[in-house]
Amino acid sequence: MRHFSVRPTLTLKGRKFKGLRGYSGKPLHPPLTDVPIAAVVLALAFDLISFIGSGSEWARDFYRAGTFVLIAGLVVFLAAALTGWWDRVKSSEAGTQARRTINTHALLMVVTLVALLVDVALRWLVWPDNLHTPPAVLGLTIVAALVGAVGATFGGSMVFEYGFNVETAGDHPVWHVSEADVMPDGSTVPAPVPAGHAAPGATGPAPQHG
Repeated sequence: MRHFSVRPTLTLKGRKFKGLRGYSGKPLHPPLTDVPIAAVVLALAFDLISFIGSGSEWARDFYRAGTFVLIAGLVVFLAAALTGWWDRVKSSEAGTQARRTINTHALLMVVTLVALLVDVALRWLVWPDNLHTPPAVLGLTIVAALVGAVGATFGGSMVFEYGFNVETAGDHPVWHVSEADVMPDGSTVPAPVPAGHAAPGATGPAPQHG
């Protein structure tokens, strides 16, 4: 029995291209959101270390590290916001609970984005050479992390509770006991047959009648 399946997940052949939304089964928005979330978590950790260790020679280094991490996260955040907006337009209908949940998710993430933009602006324009994380900056980072975490919870509900943008399998052959891999275009890739063995289900060559 085979224990690993690789090709169906990595191939794009047979998947419908949806523009900014990505491909069927491979939406762009969810993976993009991982980067800004990780950036906020790291920046908060760096800011806390810098604030608590104010007066130490490494406090400024952690403060600057938090700034650069947030800048990188914001670049991807904008891409995530764009793909998420297009998902909302194309994959949800007004008046539904799904659309209302999307709106709540979007509002919370916009608040997070604004907090991070102000956060970075203060770091870059007001306190660029501070020796440790200023209290106002730390407060904004905490707000962004908390609001972003709640917003991400609503985004997760869209996927794991509502199945939003999920290619549901149902009674698909991929769930049947088989040695073959089912590709996105519906074709199958049988398991390699070791030398000297018949393929699964094979009955051997048909008998010759003379």
